[in-house]
Amino acid sequence: MKNVLKKSLAIAVSVTAVIALAFSVGVLYNNEEKLPESADKTIKLSRTGTQKQISCAEDMLECALDSVVGIASAQPFYNEKQQLQHMGSGVIVSEDGYIITNHHVIGSPSWKTEITLSDGKTVEGQTVWSDAALDLAIVKIPGDGYVYSEMGDAKALRVGERVLAIGNPLSMQFERTVTAGIVSAVGRSIEIENENGGYYYMEDLIQTDASINPGNSGGPLLDEMGNVVGINTVKVSSAEGMGFAVPVNVCVPIVEKLRLKGNFSTPYLGLYAYTPAAARYFGNKDVKEEGLFVMKLDPDGPAAKAGIKYADTIKEINGKPVSTMLELREELYKSESGDKVTIKYMRGKKEKTLRLTLSAVM
Repeated sequence: MKNVLKKSLAIAVSVTAVIALAFSVGVLYNNEEKLPESADKTIKLSRTGTQKQISCAEDMLECALDSVVGIASAQPFYNEKQQLQHMGSGVIVSEDGYIITNHHVIGSPSWKTEITLSDGKTVEGQTVWSDAALDLAIVKIPGDGYVYSEMGDAKALRVGERVLAIGNPLSMQFERTVTAGIVSAVGRSIEIENENGGYYYMEDLIQTDASINPGNSGGPLLDEMGNVVGINTVKVSSAEGMGFAVPVNVCVPIVEKLRLKGNFSTPYLGLYAYTPAAARYFGNKDVKEEGLFVMKLDPDGPAAKAGIKYADTIKEINGKPVSTMLELREELYKSESGDKVTIKYMRGKKEKTLRLTLSAVM
C-alpha cells in the first residue's frame, strides 16, 4: 500500500475570528545533557538585550523557544464574519522580524495573517515571499529587537545527527512543544497528495524521526547548535517516526536581500530537474551523468528559450557545481529577475555553456 504523505498542518476550520495562540513550554533532553565543547557561544536571550553564555541544551532552547511563533491565517469564506482558517508555526530568523514558515500555513499573500509571539502579544504579519513548490514562505512583522534563531546549513547535516523540532502540534492544545530525534536521511524525494487528490513531488527533504504532528507545519528543525536547518512540513500518515523538513538554505539569500532592499523579485529559470537517483526512480533508467537531469521545461521560460532541452544535465550555475535542486535554488536565489546567469550543462557527452537572463515568477 502506498504511504500517503500529507501536510502536517492538517487544520482548516470555519471560524468567526482569528484566534490568538497562547504558549507553553515543551520538554527536551535530561538536565545533564551538554552541548559539545565547540558549541559554547553567546546568545541574546531577551528583547532587553541580555547576553548569556550557553553550554547545555536547555540554555540553547531558552532562546530557540522565544523565536518560535504561532501563525493563524484566514481567508474570507462565505461572508466577512465567517472565515476559513489555518493554524501553524513559524520561526523568527532576524531581529527585525522576518519569519520563515510553510507556504501552506500562510495561504495566499492576500490572506490575513496574525502572529502570536512567545510573550502572548499578537501582531499582524505581511507575507513578503512565498513559493508553493518549495512550500516555504517569509512573513514580516513590524518592529525590531526580536529574539531570533540563526539559520544553519542543511547541507552539513549527517545521518544520525541529533535534531529538535519545535511547533504547535494539534494547534491550541500543545503549543511550542519540543521533540527530539535524529536525522534519518537527507536528500529525500517524496510524493505528496494535494488537497484536490492529485500528486506532486518534493525533493531534497530532511527526514527525521523527531515527532511531527498536525500544527507543527512551519516550525523549525534545529541542529545541536540551535541553528534552524529545516522547516517542518509533512509526515507519513501510515507510519511512525517519519517526518520531513524543507532545508532552510534557499531562504538565506532571500532574507538577506529582503533586509537590505525590503523586497525580493523571485527569479524564474523555467525548468525542473532531478538528481540521477530520483530520475531513475521516476522511470529514467539510463540516467548516469552526475548533476541535475532536466525533466520538465517551460517552453516560454528562459532556459528553454536559451536552448536547454529535456535530458540535458546541469552541472554548474555561475561557476558553482550543483547536484541537487536545493543547491541550484540556493545559488539561483542569489540573483533576481532580470539578472544574467551562466549555466554549464552536458548534452550527451558534450559539455556546453550558455548565458541567459532570468525572468520573474508570474
